[in-house]
Amino acid sequence: MTSFLKNVRESLTPTLKQTAFLERGVLTPEEFVKAGDELIFKCPTWSWEAASDESKSRSHLPPNKQYLITRNVPCKERCSEMEKGASSMGMMKADADGWMVEDDGQGEDEDFDFVEGETDEGSKPAATTHPAPTTTVVDDDDDDEYADIADFEDDNLAADTAALTVSDNILAVRTYDMMISYDKYYQTPRVWLSGYSESRSPLTGEEMFEDCMSDYVKRTVTIEKFPYTSAVVISIHPCQHGNVMKNIVSNLTQGEGGGEIGIESYMFVFLKFVASMIPTINYDFTNAVDTGGASGK
Repeated sequence: MTSFLKNVRESLTPTLKQTAFLERGVLTPEEFVKAGDELIFKCPTWSWEAASDESKSRSHLPPNKQYLITRNVPCKERCSEMEKGASSMGMMKADADGWMVEDDGQGEDEDFDFVEGETDEGSKPAATTHPAPTTTVVDDDDDDEYADIADFEDDNLAADTAALTVSDNILAVRTYDMMISYDKYYQTPRVWLSGYSESRSPLTGEEMFEDCMSDYVKRTVTIEKFPYTSAVVISIHPCQHGNVMKNIVSNLTQGEGGGEIGIESYMFVFLKFVASMIPTINYDFTNAVDTGGASGK
């Protein structure tokens, strides 16, 4: 789907007006802004950003709060290398929904119960096939585009060193700018990542894929154009975000000691979920989730 058709689809999608946070795991634009304000308040490394020009601005969001951004996030090791090491030690497994979790040899990991549940399509992510790197820009939000993951292999995926020592006291590492926009069609946040090498040169698509769990590369994590600047970045497709967030919130509130989760906590829960796909990109999401505040209704 071209950018023009995606813009048409978004323009034809009604703006969500009534909260559906607890029922469907989605947000209204106003709730997205409220959750973003709380993220910035608790984690000042985040900030709001406007579109690069007025034509790219979304009318359902304030002009000066079009998307969230945090810059120069460190990434000290390649996720592809971490997976190889964990696999050789039998330390990683896929849970019921295909999210990668640590295998302690004792069966299911209780810490990841909140992501259990069928996807909207009633299917699980495809098995890892290690896709071959490519720099083709994917400009399509349709779910069908992500069914071709099995056609790829990544036997030639190059492994970078985890970090380069510049001096005794300075360690040069990859860094990322991380953006969160509001997807009007899926009514959820969407993550975008722009990576830089140890020498601050932009990373290629293949290099950025090395920092994502291989189960999601070219299936959930794809190369896209960032709508607010047209820069080529990688993005985590939001088609299942609402369903997963609903399951997470439900399990957190119904578990032992659970309570109500307010809209203010949405972004923190969301970023913890996203970490399962980009575990070595160390953005700040360490705040505990408050389950005792006001509900999202």
